[in-house]
Amino acid sequence: MLEDFELNRVEAFFRKVADRFPLVESVSTVVITHLLPERPVFLRAVDRIAPVVSVLPKPKSINAAALREISKAMPVGELDRAALAAPDHALAFLESQAAGRNLVLLDIGGYFAPTLAYLCDQFSGQISGVVEDTENGHQRYAALAKLPCPVLSVARSPLKEPEDFLVGQSVTFSTEALIRSRGDILNGRPATVIGYGKIGRSIASMLHAKNVGVTVYDSDPVRRAQALSQGFRSASTLAQALRGAGVIICATGNLALREDDFAAVANGAYIASVTSSDDELELAALDALYERTSAGEYITRYARTGHYFYVLADGNAVNFLHGASVVGRCRGAAAACDGRRRFGERGGRGAVQR
Repeated sequence: MLEDFELNRVEAFFRKVADRFPLVESVSTVVITHLLPERPVFLRAVDRIAPVVSVLPKPKSINAAALREISKAMPVGELDRAALAAPDHALAFLESQAAGRNLVLLDIGGYFAPTLAYLCDQFSGQISGVVEDTENGHQRYAALAKLPCPVLSVARSPLKEPEDFLVGQSVTFSTEALIRSRGDILNGRPATVIGYGKIGRSIASMLHAKNVGVTVYDSDPVRRAQALSQGFRSASTLAQALRGAGVIICATGNLALREDDFAAVANGAYIASVTSSDDELELAALDALYERTSAGEYITRYARTGHYFYVLADGNAVNFLHGASVVGRCRGAAAACDGRRRFGERGGRGAVQR
């Protein structure tokens, strides 16, 4: 969580950005977002450029204080991927929020991709375009046979690379913090990183910096070759990558581990994700196969006869537990503080087009 002076600097930055653009009252925005502590500052800036008619927080990344704050200023709804994938429901929602208006959809995860063509055709106003923030969402829009409106993808912009690098750092930090909270340590556990995009590369580099042996698996053979050329072990199959791994970090945004893959996970391994469990891990399929018990705060043990492993943060973005960013001290990270006390560690591409 940001200190007041840090929050003031962020707000001043967004105020300068918003001041460069006059208010466009004829255009409204619907915003899907991770409602983290600093996000109200961003939402207020968006509202100053094009009025926000609805905020849809991603349900597994909602900060209670941020929710209370933004609910006083803007309409807040409930986000449901299945509901937005139903054409009639998605249309009814937009009509209830911005009937007859020009509308821009700010998306995180491709929620509007399944119904975009229908919405553009049937909405009483005009869908002026979509801005997508994530690689997972980028892939969902890119998979459409034809784009019915402009879709701008931030996911592959060079401007996002510094953020992706920091996300990789924070994922590594939070994974280690939770492992330490059980009295275990990261060092000595072979690690597997699934997905060698920008975030996956950052995670692999951070693990290597901590003297952890890293194996990389990516479905793209070119990325596997990149990993190999950069000094990491590269597995040609997922099963090979999972074999013997004590830590598994999933960074694909597109179901890194499916039901059958979990059988290959080594006993005692920790599994972490960089995004929502719905997008990265097929955990629901394990309900009839494994018994789930708590193994500590934010740690779930999956066990059946002869096999067990741990899932961190219920399979959701593990770094959200610590504010989604790298922290230089233990503020807001109880698990990390506890681990440091125990072990004496010193703190220390543009538009989607066809």
